[in-house]
Amino acid sequence: MNAESPAIISATPTLDLLRDRLQPVPPLTAVPRNAAEAPKGDFQLNPNFASIRPGPLKPAAVLVPVVAYGSGERVILTQRTAHLSNHAGQISFPGGRIDPEDPDVVATALRETEEEIGLDRTHVSILGALDAYVTGTGFAVIPVVGLVKPGFRLSVHQHEVAEVFEVPFGFLMDPRNHQRHKGVFNGVERQWWAMVYGDKYIWGATAGMLRNLHDLLHGEGI
Repeated sequence: MNAESPAIISATPTLDLLRDRLQPVPPLTAVPRNAAEAPKGDFQLNPNFASIRPGPLKPAAVLVPVVAYGSGERVILTQRTAHLSNHAGQISFPGGRIDPEDPDVVATALRETEEEIGLDRTHVSILGALDAYVTGTGFAVIPVVGLVKPGFRLSVHQHEVAEVFEVPFGFLMDPRNHQRHKGVFNGVERQWWAMVYGDKYIWGATAGMLRNLHDLLHGEGI
C-alpha cells in the first residue's frame, strides 16, 4: 500500500494543538496495574465496570498515527482479522502488549506498528500520549500519538490485519460524529462510543480513546 506523498506540513492548527495539549509519554513504571489507578477506560460510560479477566491489568501500547497531508491530517486505522483471540474483527490502532524486552512504551507502539502494518519508524515523530485506557478485556493501554511523514509504504501482516484505511482527523474529532451506543454483554448493559465512517464502525476502546483525545484537545462535554 502506498500513501500520497506531498511534503509534510511542519505546522498546522491541528498539529500545534496536539503538541500543546498531549502529555509526555509515561515511563513503563507508570502504566496502571489496576483500574483504580487509571482515569480513563471502558468504565467512563459504565459505572459498574468490571473486567472479564481478573487479576492485574496487562500493560499495552498503541500508536495513534496522524498523517500530515497537504490536504489535511488523517488517522491510520486497522481492521483486525476475524480469528484473533482479542477484539477480533474490530477496528483498532496498531499496537499490542508491552514485551519484557521493550525499553519503553514508545518502543512497544513502534514495534507493533512495524509488525502489523509495516510502517517504518523513521516516518514517525512522537508527539505525546493520552491517559492510559483500561479495557474490559483487562488491558491498560497507553495511546502514543505519532506524526507520520507522508511517502511511507505499508506491508500488512495478513494474519493479524484484514485491512488498513485512513479517516480524516477532523471527522474523528467532530463531536457530531460521536454516538453513544449500548447493548447487553454477559447479562449486563454496557455503553460505548461509536463513530461510523462510511461502512466502517469504529467503536469500543478505539472510539473511547478518540473521544478522550477530543476532550483533551477541545474540552470535555463539548
